[in-house]
Amino acid sequence: MSDIKKVVLAYSGGLDTSVIAKWLKEEYQCEVVTFTADLGQGEEVEPARAKAEALGIKEIYIDDLREEFARDFIFPMLRANTIYEGEYLLGTSIARPLIAKRLIEIANETGAQAIAHGATGKGNDQVRFELGAYALKPDVRVIAPWREWDLNSREKLMAYCQSHDIPVENKAGKKSPYSMDANLLHISYEGDLLEDPWTEPEEDMWLWSVSPENAPDEPTYITISFKQGDPVAIDGVEKSPATIMEELNKIAGANGIGRADIVENRYVGMKARGCYETPAGTVLLRAHRAIESITLDREAGHLKDELMPRYAKLIYNGYWWSPERKMLQAAIDDTQTMVNGDVRLKLYKGNVIVVGRQSDDTLFCEMTATFEDDDGAYDHGEAEGFIKLKALRLRTAAKKGRSLL
Repeated sequence: MSDIKKVVLAYSGGLDTSVIAKWLKEEYQCEVVTFTADLGQGEEVEPARAKAEALGIKEIYIDDLREEFARDFIFPMLRANTIYEGEYLLGTSIARPLIAKRLIEIANETGAQAIAHGATGKGNDQVRFELGAYALKPDVRVIAPWREWDLNSREKLMAYCQSHDIPVENKAGKKSPYSMDANLLHISYEGDLLEDPWTEPEEDMWLWSVSPENAPDEPTYITISFKQGDPVAIDGVEKSPATIMEELNKIAGANGIGRADIVENRYVGMKARGCYETPAGTVLLRAHRAIESITLDREAGHLKDELMPRYAKLIYNGYWWSPERKMLQAAIDDTQTMVNGDVRLKLYKGNVIVVGRQSDDTLFCEMTATFEDDDGAYDHGEAEGFIKLKALRLRTAAKKGRSLL
């Protein structure tokens, strides 16, 4: 890759990517452009500018992508009620295609020939970043230092910083032993004690939620309004997508909602244990299914549920920018045109309980569903023929001696 003159680095300002910025300059003798994204991780991203400047970086991009992230990535995924392997709400996975998109946009703007990231060779993120980059710019070069260098420990990274005059913050207090990733949808924890799947996470690990035991003794009631499958208001107050995520994270986290302890199957082949806090996502998934329960046709809803695991796997494995994900998204979005209305929820000690749902587009008919007098709206006698038709193949087989008894 000796022809690489400029590379765009996904830059957090932390130890790893600061070393990478310097390493790229030395190993590739190229100019480095840094890109830092605000995805709602709850920390200031502007300090990354000063850190990049201290490394001699001339072109520095720091972008607030919170609204785009919620509107164009989180919400489309939630329309499908997406969940991977029955538990994971894909908080890290769904952020990667947006980062890849912006890396390529900046590469095009600056004339860079390559992009670089700090994902390791063991994880899924390397796949997600690179599949997205290649889908959007087929001839882009990708540099993944963790697959090339021998700086494979924190001690070696620190030694590199010392020998290359890279400033490293030494924050007072206890440093988290976990590898963490945060954005509007979730915060994840991996490593250290969590590498033993039998060990219970320490209570002080969790940052966004109280334990269900310590949650308030009185429930919190909220109403979420939906328009075409997307949440648009909380308690009747319209809010932007990112603001909805931020507010629900606070409300749900305060009620002990959103914790998950998962052993998942990574795309690269290994099993990995991770813990996640997804307060807003947990609430929105339950609320969205509730509004669909009264507005979505039965067979359309069942087909969505059948497609969802495939859709979830595409996102988990890094295929957001694939034609099959786009095809599934079109089908999913077509079902959402009438998914409008309000869902009332009770949040209590880790539980999200649906207590009401209403919509002008409801398919629920009280007259036909009632156990009371339906005034002739439903002819009970018609059920006999329906049942006999459905039983025809079973009766035929039994008459031929094929009874299952």
